[in-house]
Amino acid sequence: MARISKEKRKTGLIDVALKLFSKKGFYVTTIPDIAEEAGMSVGNFYNYFKSKDILAKELVLYISEYLGNQILLINEKDISTEEKIHEIVVMYFEMATKKPEMIEYFLRVYLSNREVFGEGCEGMVCVSPFVTEMMMFFNDGVAKGDLHDQDFFSAFGLFMGYLGGMAFLFGEKILPHPLEWYQESISQNIYNALKKRQ
Repeated sequence: MARISKEKRKTGLIDVALKLFSKKGFYVTTIPDIAEEAGMSVGNFYNYFKSKDILAKELVLYISEYLGNQILLINEKDISTEEKIHEIVVMYFEMATKKPEMIEYFLRVYLSNREVFGEGCEGMVCVSPFVTEMMMFFNDGVAKGDLHDQDFFSAFGLFMGYLGGMAFLFGEKILPHPLEWYQESISQNIYNALKKRQ
């Protein structure tokens, strides 16, 4: 029987914790809950994460690195800024549909329990891989003359606030159509809001 590597066990714990935190909430979910769902003892859990708070921060970094890598792939494509916006929207909505626990965790745990993410996650530290790639996207769009030059956080808030809001409505089962149905109109709305005025 093949032994599961420590890295695979850790990734398994991350997946389980994301689902439980997203479904039950951060404070209601206990370390025994996570260990049981992952099929390990509580003692073994502590070989991977020293506390629930450390795990919480690791999850934010995990999601940020995933998103950052996805946006990096889009940033490296030789396509227009408008097309990049569309691809980011498609990628985010696919993530919200296929990996909803990632979006749920970010919206319901990270943004709602800031006291957990103080030390070690100050400012943008835990989300820097994702934020850095978005910054690169905006800088490139401005350099090409496609996007108007504005404060990064204004542009970032507009873009991600729109996507996060739609993902939230989807998760609450409020939207009358699947997320995919909204991709074109949302991509166009974001581009229209950010594009350089002639």
